[in-house]
Amino acid sequence: MSNYIKEFCFLLDKEDERYPFSLPIIKYNKKFNLDHKVTIFVGENGSGKSTLLEALAVGCGLNPEGGNKNYMFSTKDTHSELSDYIRISRGYRRPKESFFFRAESYYNVKTYMEELEIGCGKKAMHDYSHGESFLVLLKGRLRGNGLYIFDEPEVALSPQSQMAMLCKMRELEKNNSQLIIATHSPIIMSYPNSVIYNIEGNGRIKAVEYEETEHYITYKMFLDNYRRMHELLFEE
Repeated sequence: MSNYIKEFCFLLDKEDERYPFSLPIIKYNKKFNLDHKVTIFVGENGSGKSTLLEALAVGCGLNPEGGNKNYMFSTKDTHSELSDYIRISRGYRRPKESFFFRAESYYNVKTYMEELEIGCGKKAMHDYSHGESFLVLLKGRLRGNGLYIFDEPEVALSPQSQMAMLCKMRELEKNNSQLIIATHSPIIMSYPNSVIYNIEGNGRIKAVEYEETEHYITYKMFLDNYRRMHELLFEE
């Protein structure tokens, strides 16, 4: 299956130092390839992951706060104008559904779903816990043959629920879907059929192996010897 999105780029004035155009990831990357069915962006806080995915989602016609193309609400217009400069190279097929999940505004998405009586389970979305409602959304609303953009989905999920998300990712991938994810979770970024793009300090992106990510290295080092890490962290 051809990917729904093959690559995207931004047509910008290199001298523009306004945010978000000044972000190194935007200034120093000519294009972003999406050759795999599952693409994962990792990097430090402030590296531009969320800004990048927001621009892509809006460029695909999705609500900047999350949801699909029919989610027309706006709690507060805070998304950047970066999406006005995006150019997306699409495959010959079109997704049957698209969905944008972003952790920071998922509460607003749930509220909108309740107002329109959009159901995903036996209860109203706000009657579930934060993590439960996301799992209900994953299992009940995302059906496959779709384009799915996830910005830090692990914020809502316990480790066990993150593993449940891996299973859903496999189900969606097998059902002709494309997933684009920004995450800090070593569990989610372990997905076997993915490419991991690490956003380096200078803003350049580089495809890396799972075990080469700073997240994997740091978590493993901490968990393997957490007492020693405590000594180093709390050293007076």
